[in-house]
Amino acid sequence: MSGLSLFEKIWSSRRICALGLDTDLLRIDRVMLHERTGGVALRALGQRGLPVRSPSHVFATFDHIVDTLPGRSDHTLVPSGEVFIRTTREEARKAGIHLFDLGDDRQGIVHVISPEQGIVLPGATLVCPDSHTCTQGAFGALAWGIGSSEAEHALATQTLRVRRPRSMRVRFDGKLGPHVTAKDMALALIARYGAGGAERSVVEFAGEAVRALSIEARQTLCNMAVEFSAFSALIAPDEAVFEALQGRPFAPKDDLWTQALQHWQSLYSDADARFDTELAFDVNELAPMLTWGTSPQHAVAIDQTVPQDAPAQALAYMDLQPGQALLGLPITAAFIGSCTNSRLSDLRAAAALLRGRRVAPQVRAICVPGSSSVKRAAEAEGLDRVFTEAGFEWRESGCSMCFFAGGESFGLRERVVSSTNRNFEGRQGPQTRSHLASPATVAASALSGCISDPRRLA
Repeated sequence: MSGLSLFEKIWSSRRICALGLDTDLLRIDRVMLHERTGGVALRALGQRGLPVRSPSHVFATFDHIVDTLPGRSDHTLVPSGEVFIRTTREEARKAGIHLFDLGDDRQGIVHVISPEQGIVLPGATLVCPDSHTCTQGAFGALAWGIGSSEAEHALATQTLRVRRPRSMRVRFDGKLGPHVTAKDMALALIARYGAGGAERSVVEFAGEAVRALSIEARQTLCNMAVEFSAFSALIAPDEAVFEALQGRPFAPKDDLWTQALQHWQSLYSDADARFDTELAFDVNELAPMLTWGTSPQHAVAIDQTVPQDAPAQALAYMDLQPGQALLGLPITAAFIGSCTNSRLSDLRAAAALLRGRRVAPQVRAICVPGSSSVKRAAEAEGLDRVFTEAGFEWRESGCSMCFFAGGESFGLRERVVSSTNRNFEGRQGPQTRSHLASPATVAASALSGCISDPRRLA
């Protein structure tokens, strides 16, 4: 009998019973909500006369719909946004769950604040009505995105019916070069194997390059797994994870910490564990990556050209030609933010290039910290001044222009270099042309006014 993978260990520990056809009933440890769907789910539950089963294990924040402009309030540019905000606030208070409201020091993007508060823990199951919930697998948790009806079920029962996903291990070995990041690792992986490459698998990221990543960089890597069609992503927890969680508000304390730590240290894939699929990637020669099309799989090294076999629809939307160079392509906007790349280390990486320099005159540049905590920490280091003196707008925390929901957006056919996770048609605005990249590449491009290689600015 072979050993168990990390995924198998967590799944079996949370399996309540089998429901047939490779489907199990799982215990759900944590439920995260945001105002775009959370208030609706809570209200629907209340209308059915069903209480939240365990309010202490449910957390809500405001991130998707709220404005990120200084001096913000419940008013938002998103149609009916104010109704969503007030509904979530009212229903969260009635249900007695944890609420990180506007003005709360703990507010921020759901996948950023969960680790900050110690909500996500190794070996736990965590769900949220957001596809990028897999971000939190960086802490050795099984975290995945769900729909509103599933959210209602998880709130009412602390369980979910889940079809068992396949398993995949992706090894990244080698050493990253200067200004090559976890974002570049993810884009390179998706470019090589396609946006459907993970086939609804739980992907475990492993290898020396993954172990060398900071905790925040691991979150970036796991975040992009959903763009690989993964059910979720995992990285085995290690001492860096334990250190990052210790002392967090919702993490175990005292004797409970000692007991939890003993369990967490057993959360790794056994040497003889088997996976349905195994992939390997050498990062020694990896360069900063950039998307050219309308899918994360439409990505190449920044100094390469648009592929000759590029799909005609993507080329037409992006106004590009096969064989065209990406370096030097003029841009009119730059965005640093989102649950992918808005943490303190991301802002530091961008600020290192911006310091003492100025954004090109035609470029509108925006930086949105991922949480109020990240914003305070960045301001304590003076990073806000670096951004503003370089010509960036410095915002309050939230999802902001990661996606266009009828509110604030970039302009018609504007070309944007963005640290976000999706680049499909209309993602950041009506016919907006988005190129995904790391924060360092976004910063370098904002300074030059065209797509630029951050290694040339160092």
